[in-house]
Amino acid sequence: MADITAGMVKDLRELTGLGMMECKKALVETNGDMKAAEDLLRIKSVAKATKAAGRIAAEGVIGAFVSTDQKQGGLVELNCETDFVAKNTDFINFAKVLAQLVTDKHVEKADELSAMVLPGGETVESLRQSLVMKLGENISIRRSACYTAEGRLATYLHGTKIGVMIDYTCDDEILGKDLAMHIAASKPLCVSSDQVPHDLVERERQIFTAQAAESGKPANIVEKMVEGRITKYFAEVTLLGQPFVKDPDQTIEKLLAAKSAQVHAFTLFVVGEGIEKKSGDFAAEVMAQVSQMKENKS
Repeated sequence: MADITAGMVKDLRELTGLGMMECKKALVETNGDMKAAEDLLRIKSVAKATKAAGRIAAEGVIGAFVSTDQKQGGLVELNCETDFVAKNTDFINFAKVLAQLVTDKHVEKADELSAMVLPGGETVESLRQSLVMKLGENISIRRSACYTAEGRLATYLHGTKIGVMIDYTCDDEILGKDLAMHIAASKPLCVSSDQVPHDLVERERQIFTAQAAESGKPANIVEKMVEGRITKYFAEVTLLGQPFVKDPDQTIEKLLAAKSAQVHAFTLFVVGEGIEKKSGDFAAEVMAQVSQMKENKS
């Protein structure tokens, strides 16, 4: 049997919002398999699927850039170890430089950036290493997105931690900003139901089937219950199916139809999404920063 630690129980509780004892029992039943335990708790408690916003785990910023004609754009996630460094002006400016470089050079993958040369002649990797020396933390370029728009681009940055870029067709610039803001708030997985990954749909279907089966209803009723839940799931995770945050009485699909608009694609970056963040003493982190800076100056 796997050793069920307090940390595992805490993580599962944060994912599901359920009690510590329930989480520990589920981990014991699944021999420490976190995903299986989450599924088990969802079946038993009819808990909702976890959302990306609840898994913000590392520090850093999102950098964004859009060309003046709104046809080219880039989005970058730049990570560091502490929020202290994430607020540093040089660090934030580095993210902005990277976003423009992604746009200008049409960079498809973040790992292609390191060898690229910046306007002043310095490479991205050289500048990254200089910042590591100056700020005393590991700095990494985690991911990027490059756009050549079918329509036009709009972006929205919620502080520096959430960034959205959207490719849409419409003459209304305010609509583009509103759509990007909606995506930042509601965090859809994709534009439409046909884009939801098959494995996610099947996972939800299995969970809904198990939940419905516990009702004791006939198989034909269970099947209808499951299909109804799948339809509701699509409405929750797709942009077109979600209620518009500024007017919940209409869906995004209806909003777009009213304006003869179309969304081609979008990218949503949440800083640290899916990365496990180590816990620590903030005061000790600050003192370590100060000590490192003194060493670098001496």
